[in-house]
Amino acid sequence: MTTKTDSPATPATPTAPPRRLRAALRRLRALPPWSLLAAGTLTGALAGGAYGALTPPAYSASAYVVAVPTAKSDPQAALGFAQAYGRVATQLAVLGDAQVWAGVPVPTLLESVRSATSPDAPMVAVTATSARPDLAADMANAVTGAMTRHATHTKDATHIELRQFSRAIQPTQPSSASPALTALVGASAGGLLAGLALLARPRPTTPDGTSPAVVPGPATAADAHGQL
Repeated sequence: MTTKTDSPATPATPTAPPRRLRAALRRLRALPPWSLLAAGTLTGALAGGAYGALTPPAYSASAYVVAVPTAKSDPQAALGFAQAYGRVATQLAVLGDAQVWAGVPVPTLLESVRSATSPDAPMVAVTATSARPDLAADMANAVTGAMTRHATHTKDATHIELRQFSRAIQPTQPSSASPALTALVGASAGGLLAGLALLARPRPTTPDGTSPAVVPGPATAADAHGQL
């Protein structure tokens, strides 16, 4: 009677990369360095252009109010109150009244409205941004109107009133970047990343795994021999 013995399993040996993969890697290594730069620049330009074309355009409209001192105040006080009104322009106390005239809720105003002041003039600029040019103008005018009404209620205490300096008008051109500009930015970013990849790529090695020795040129070798 014969017994059947199982032969010990041989350890699995790592398989070499497929022949097609090795050939593709050789072709990639044979490409000139400028091809990577060109590919990165082209890819970045296409990505930037697609982003600019697919992103909806945004329109911005600005309205301005000016702080005017009463007979019991002075221009320097008006400048200080203009700074204060610029800070409260995007607060809930003002936006809560502005939402009625703008026709949008307070969260939309909080996201879309920005205010700015000047250190030299008692003026407040309110800018609203929206995908609709008419809504951008309505929001900016609504916020400045609410600011003017609040300043009128406190005029006896502050001796400062806000007056409409310039109403916001409906913009005709979008304020967002055009597809051509986003493509240019994308091309610059793609070229920069490709250049960094070229600098970081490993250098070619010899079959024994060491980097090839750098042989000095004739002039360098002659100088070194003279020093010795």
